[in-house]
Amino acid sequence: MPVLRVTDLTTRFNTQDGTVHAVNGVSFDLADGEVLGVVGESGSGKSVTMMSLLRLIPTPPGEISAGQAIFEGDDLLSMDLGDLRKVRGGKVGFIFQDPMTSLNPVVTVGDQIVESLTVHQPGRRKAMRARALELLQLVGIPSPEERLRCYPYELSGGMRQRVMIAIALACNPKVLVADEPTTALDVTIQAQILELVKGLREKLGMAVIWITHDLGVVAGLVDRVLVMYGGQIVEDAPVDEFYAQPRHPYSQGLLASLPSATSPGEKLVNIQGQPPDLRSAPASCSFAPRCPHAFDRCHRENPVLSAVSVTRKVACWLDEVPVLVSAQSDETAEGQAGHGS
Repeated sequence: MPVLRVTDLTTRFNTQDGTVHAVNGVSFDLADGEVLGVVGESGSGKSVTMMSLLRLIPTPPGEISAGQAIFEGDDLLSMDLGDLRKVRGGKVGFIFQDPMTSLNPVVTVGDQIVESLTVHQPGRRKAMRARALELLQLVGIPSPEERLRCYPYELSGGMRQRVMIAIALACNPKVLVADEPTTALDVTIQAQILELVKGLREKLGMAVIWITHDLGVVAGLVDRVLVMYGGQIVEDAPVDEFYAQPRHPYSQGLLASLPSATSPGEKLVNIQGQPPDLRSAPASCSFAPRCPHAFDRCHRENPVLSAVSVTRKVACWLDEVPVLVSAQSDETAEGQAGHGS
């Protein structure tokens, strides 16, 4: 049984310009201890999907109109808000993209960690202070006793992000959601944060959902990749298979746009066209206007995320043909074997 099972999640935003269909029927499982990478260009629905799971989107204008998110036998989307607050920051930790806007600028680092512990694991302040010190040591902050008394503006970007990780880990969560936590950091600090998260995952055994647009990060961190486009998952694959043979045309375009270390002079591929207008619910394949392989059916029907092998799923009409051929071949072989016997 997965630690988290999301089924048909649908999120909309009702605006003056119309209804924005931000997330459209997203389904996926997260195994215990797995690191899941969620990739796609800006506006593809990555962050809104994960924030919807904990009902962190502003309501109104946001609205979770359908779906389930089963965590430890309970549906997070229909759970009583009081019970959900115990899950947020407790059993499910969340690291936001910009620590400077997520941390309180007028409260010390130590008090902010203690506050999280007070909400979920109330106890003596002295013990919680000791736990805060332990957490800063765990995330590799130098001189942790001194940093407990610092305000966020007194720390570097990398240290602030480590503080955010410490707060997210304060209550030993089963799932850690990281929303592009290295985007605003330089390359050296990014590498340190990635190594930190990998080490913590191995040490604590938690599952991780890592949201990013950086495919280089995905390659060295995650076990499985979800590719999102137009508020939908278009490919779900183990990371090795994804890089070796991307199946969806959008996935192929993303990987082709990466610079190659082995062919430094090779021209980068550009995905032509514009992202879809999400003010209309998808009635056909959202990627069809930009897809070099699109045919009539792509412009008429929206493909469903379907299994194309034991380990991966793809939402593309191109993948249906070989699957059908394979299935027919298997049936023919079985029929011939039965006839022969």
